[in-house]
Amino acid sequence: MVVILLGLASLLLAVVAVIQLRRTRRLAARFEAITRGSEERSLEAILEAHLARVHQVVRDLEDATARTAVLERDMRRAFSRVGLVRYNPFEDTGGNQSFALALLDEHGDGFVMSSLHARNQTRVYAKGVRAGQPDAAMSAEEQEALRTALAPAPRLAEPS
Repeated sequence: MVVILLGLASLLLAVVAVIQLRRTRRLAARFEAITRGSEERSLEAILEAHLARVHQVVRDLEDATARTAVLERDMRRAFSRVGLVRYNPFEDTGGNQSFALALLDEHGDGFVMSSLHARNQTRVYAKGVRAGQPDAAMSAEEQEALRTALAPAPRLAEPS
């Protein structure tokens, strides 16, 4: 009877040993995954290195956020709205060499520049624009360039 009990106990211990061996292998695989790419062999040193990296990423993200805010602020004053009209104001010149060009920022501030091209000369004019309103009378072509610049930008199709 004692031999049978010892045999059962040995069998039970063997099963427990196999289960523990499997758990140990899984734990070793997890530890290897955590320490992959690290020269450190201590879990504490590895976690400290990861934590230092996380803190560096947070600092980099805060820096990028601050720089993005500055760029967004500055972009409001950059020319982002453009309207261009080419035309031929005189019958004796060939092609649409004359133009009206509107350059505006996001607030509708900027200018309209026009160029009248004739056979022997070219004249250039500029008129200021505030909040989408010109500060001087405009030709039909200049008004069209201004309307084009003030028109809402077409929406791009969403990527599928």
